[in-house]
Amino acid sequence: MNGCRWPPARRRRHTHERSSSSWLPAAALALAASIVAGCDTLPAGPAAGVVSVPSPNHNARRPNFIIIHDTTGSSAEHALQTLTDPARQVSSHYLIGRDGTLYQLVDEDRRAWHAGASYWGGTTDINSASIGIELDNTGAEPYPEAQIVRLLQLLQDLRQRHRIPANNVLGHGDIAPGRKVDPGRQFPWQRLAADGFGLWCREQPPEQDAAALDPSLALQAIGYDVADPAAALAAFRRHFLGVDVAGEASLADRQLLLCLLIEKRRKAAP
Repeated sequence: MNGCRWPPARRRRHTHERSSSSWLPAAALALAASIVAGCDTLPAGPAAGVVSVPSPNHNARRPNFIIIHDTTGSSAEHALQTLTDPARQVSSHYLIGRDGTLYQLVDEDRRAWHAGASYWGGTTDINSASIGIELDNTGAEPYPEAQIVRLLQLLQDLRQRHRIPANNVLGHGDIAPGRKVDPGRQFPWQRLAADGFGLWCREQPPEQDAAALDPSLALQAIGYDVADPAAALAAFRRHFLGVDVAGEASLADRQLLLCLLIEKRRKAAP
């Protein structure tokens, strides 16, 4: 795997954001700080008994997803403190302030710790395959125009440089249903989709075509983890309907799911 070499006994700890670090001695905290800075102090040599024949045929990883988050805090300054604190073990590649200021915290070719335990369409290590973008927002407030404009500019830049598929612009709540709910219900997913970022329904199919649709199979086909079907359905509703409701899938839900499956197939076609 490209990127940082993780000490085997600690690897799992680094795949979960906001893990408790009370167990860490000072030396381990210093190691964490060096990792955030770019892993420059980690050993790069081969294991004992391995014949090293370096090849020039490699490059940095190419991200395939963009994950959007809320900071859930009151200010960009507070978020920056959290995202750069070695003891918190959480980061992202970018942070966008309410005023549209763009901060870069981690190089795009490095693995930021933003997704935690997550899943989308068979991918289980989202951190290793994604760029994380934090928005300075509590999750319960409107997203300022300056912030969304800057986000769209950043998404355009990332798409041009990394060729990230349109369907792979997702929210944290999409890849971690039941555990995360960000970005909030007021996030303008439809506006992003109009600019080519993310999946959206353009034309509802007839009711009779959707009546027999299995919601769990449809959610799984879109990409959701359906180990907890109710959580996956709730994440879907939050993203595509902007509501937080529980209960069985309605006919309207099935229509929307079918529409998204059609849109996904259309976008995947050459």
